[in-house]
Amino acid sequence: MARLTLSPLSIFFSAIFLFSTHVFAASAVLGVDLGTEYIKAALVKPGIPLEIVLTKDSRRKEISAVTFKPSPNGPKKGEYPERAYGSDAMALAPRYPGDNYPNIKTLLGLPVDSEQVKEYAARHPALQLEASKLRGTAAFKSAGAFTPEEDAWMVEELLAMELQSIRSNAEALAGLGTSVRSVVLTVPPFFTIEEKRAVELAADLAGFKVLSLISDGLAVGLNYATSRQFPNINEGGKPEHHMIFDMGAGSTKATVLKFQSRTVKDIGKFNKTIQEVQVLGSGWDRTLGGDALNYLIVDDMVAKFVDSPKAKKATVAAESLKAHGRAIAKLTKEAERLRHVLSANQVTQGSFEGLYEDIDFKYKITRAEFEELAESHAARVGAAIQGALDAASLQIKDLDSVVLHGGASRTPFVQKELEKVLGDADKIRTNVNSDEAAVFGAGFRAAEISPSFRVKEIRVSEGASYPAGIRWKTDEGKSKHQRLWTAASHLGAPAKDVTFSNKDDFSVNFYQLTPGAVEAETKVFATKNLTDTVTELVEKFKCEKSDVRFKVTVRLATENGEPDVVKATAECEAEELEKAGIVDGVKNLFGFGKKEQQPLKDEEGTVEEVDASSSTTSETKSSSATSSASSSSASASESADAKAAAKKKQLFVIPIQYTVEKAGVPQLPKADLTALKDRLKAFEASDRSRRQREEALNQLEGYTYKVNDIIENEDFIAASTAEERATLEKKNSEASEWLYGEGADASREELKKRLKELQDIVVPVQNRIEEAAKRPELVKGLKDALASTNEFVFDLKKKIAEHEEFESSRIASSASSTSTSTDTSTVTVAPSAADFDGLEDESATTTTKAVDVEDLKDRGPVPPLYTLEDLKESEDLYVSISAWLEEKVAAQDKLGATDDPVLLSKDLTERREKLDKAGVDLAMKGVRNFEKKKKAKETKSKKAKVSKSKASGKAAPTIKLKPGEDGKMPSFTEEEINEMLRKYREENPDAGTEVPPPKAKDEPAQKKTEEEPPLKHEEL
Repeated sequence: MARLTLSPLSIFFSAIFLFSTHVFAASAVLGVDLGTEYIKAALVKPGIPLEIVLTKDSRRKEISAVTFKPSPNGPKKGEYPERAYGSDAMALAPRYPGDNYPNIKTLLGLPVDSEQVKEYAARHPALQLEASKLRGTAAFKSAGAFTPEEDAWMVEELLAMELQSIRSNAEALAGLGTSVRSVVLTVPPFFTIEEKRAVELAADLAGFKVLSLISDGLAVGLNYATSRQFPNINEGGKPEHHMIFDMGAGSTKATVLKFQSRTVKDIGKFNKTIQEVQVLGSGWDRTLGGDALNYLIVDDMVAKFVDSPKAKKATVAAESLKAHGRAIAKLTKEAERLRHVLSANQVTQGSFEGLYEDIDFKYKITRAEFEELAESHAARVGAAIQGALDAASLQIKDLDSVVLHGGASRTPFVQKELEKVLGDADKIRTNVNSDEAAVFGAGFRAAEISPSFRVKEIRVSEGASYPAGIRWKTDEGKSKHQRLWTAASHLGAPAKDVTFSNKDDFSVNFYQLTPGAVEAETKVFATKNLTDTVTELVEKFKCEKSDVRFKVTVRLATENGEPDVVKATAECEAEELEKAGIVDGVKNLFGFGKKEQQPLKDEEGTVEEVDASSSTTSETKSSSATSSASSSSASASESADAKAAAKKKQLFVIPIQYTVEKAGVPQLPKADLTALKDRLKAFEASDRSRRQREEALNQLEGYTYKVNDIIENEDFIAASTAEERATLEKKNSEASEWLYGEGADASREELKKRLKELQDIVVPVQNRIEEAAKRPELVKGLKDALASTNEFVFDLKKKIAEHEEFESSRIASSASSTSTSTDTSTVTVAPSAADFDGLEDESATTTTKAVDVEDLKDRGPVPPLYTLEDLKESEDLYVSISAWLEEKVAAQDKLGATDDPVLLSKDLTERREKLDKAGVDLAMKGVRNFEKKKKAKETKSKKAKVSKSKASGKAAPTIKLKPGEDGKMPSFTEEEINEMLRKYREENPDAGTEVPPPKAKDEPAQKKTEEEPPLKHEEL
């Protein structure tokens, strides 16, 4: 058997098809605005250009929080509690403060002893903070939802849970069968590499593939640029400079962006205009945001509560109240509401029932009091703006506008401070959606990166935000330090070449200069074969060891800003090696190659002199042999020196093998990463099982109520026996009691079993009611269809019989006529009508003849379109269905109202459909038979017309030529022949002869030559 082999081209196209189908199947992408307090997502999918992903309660943003709801029976090993997200999670915060985790974004990638983590722990006293065993970063132990043996949950795992919820909502929006895996996430510009890695880890645990990270300010700027056109710098336009001021829940950021357009080369000879958005500089305050303002109100609440008479009587201390998790959770939630109210009102108040030690508390605050509390925070607003301007080397007057973004930017005193800092309120713009501009920018960026979409071309340049460089030691052990990038460097910019003098294997540490002038290590680059490569350059290529240079090409990755090593090479310059040809190699193999030559003798010099003179000059013709020999020897030595001096230098480059490993916070080994993913999958499976159990519980509970109504229904009573109703009532009562008793914690299988017991009694009775209602109409319809079929088949069989009888009589009559004509030769038989079928007079298309009814009668009945074989299927169906229906109707009539029916509606419908299908098939056979007869008649008509034209047609006209007086046929010139043909054409217009146009009278006649003799009549 021959084996099928695929060519490389076939394999290539097959791979393209495979991967292209995968791309189309997974073409949905997601943009996520990862805020401190809220998470927003925008989906991009074919048919869904850019749409906000709604939460399960139809909100456009989800609160960044997750809560574990402990089981009423306490935690069990290997079991997972119920999870709540968003507003549902915050609603449970006062009840379960030790298992509620809000605003955890500020803790990503930070060690436990950092100031931000300590501040968060102080504001959430019920949470049990500890260091992660795997990474040493912040992690939380559950207060009551898990057993003590369960490992603490890392911040990255908690964030991954929130992202999984967002992905679930996005896939619900995208439609059934659509998987959403690719994502672009926003991060603050002050996030270090460690914090960005923590975001990527959380996305990986959630099942996402991170296409890119994008800063908040650049995401807003990208959304700002999608609907605008900026000046073209190639045409003399001036770039626009805008600042994005973003004050959210956790921090305040200011980003200076440059907007411009540029004409660049397009495909072929065409040019195109693109938009560019570049980050020039960023400034920030990591702790100035909505949460900080909320904590001002919380602290004021605590102070006023402690000073209240009832609290003083109970000797309540502020420290004890702040350490009470449930009380602080209530105060924090209410402080958020009060701050939002104060943005639009001058005064607001809140009340708490049994806040602490069963003491009720009422709180009232005015906008003036709030602004007085936030006086020190207002002064920090300008610091972020000035930091961004300094990084961009610009002044306020250079800005075209300041675009506001973030919920906290709408706070009245913040806007007043902005006007004060900017000095001109006209610069402040609110021309973007302050809540959704960032998520729309992230979604646009995701679509731009994905190969599945084509969007407006906007090239973005992200800023590094922090300086970065390298540290290493020379071969002599001396420490070296070099700064490679500044805070204003752009990610993805052209790579840089760094040259090292090291000749032995060594390592290079990349660092990032984080706040506090701390050089935090990010990556370690180490060579593997530098020592051997330098030795090879020295020995093989004759390089000087001191001339060997080691070069490393590095850049900042566009996706996350991490240093990326592009390549590493060792190189040197040395004399170009002489290349031996194939012939020289063969000569050397057999000992005939080049050898060291001795100094030339006199006679040899004479010969050399001749060669040199012939190749250099022909002017000198006579000289003495001695002088010639000496001059030839001198010139040969000078030529050799010149060649040695002009020997070319060649650059030898050898790639170096190297490794690059991440430094800083320990990275998760593959086994640990898999274990974390498995734990999250188990949690998700537990949630799915819980939802299915709740659905089964709701179905059983709803069915018990339904049974109570069914039992009293008249139709149900008529179609059921007293025994069935008694059994149903008993089982339904038992199910209701069990459901609100021990069945509250029953498994899904047990709940479905109880439901089936009830359905086994109810469903048969309901089927009897439905069948009794549908049966009469269906039986009548089937009987009518059988009668129509029988009548139709009977009529067709009758017509077929009549036509066959007529044909038989016609054939007999024709046979008798033939015998009569044979006996009497003087009688001429008239042609039958069939003999002239298809023959028409020439004027048949314009004249109409009256139809003689008697002639039509003589022709007999119309030939049928069917045969007896065509009718067999319908006839058989009629017989079988009629017998079945008669049998079933008789059996059904013997049954009572409480018996299960034997004549079912589905059987009646099925047989009616078979009968209808047979009728349609029979009609189509008639159409096909008619088309066949019509085609045969047309073919016969065409043949008859051809024969008629041949029989009655006239002879084709000819041109008559008479011989001359000498008896010979005359010869003609070309002009004479053309004139004869023209006259012939005029006399016989139907001849179809094409005649060349006559020549002008003044045009000279063409001369005859021997090659072109005159035409004769035989040729004509």
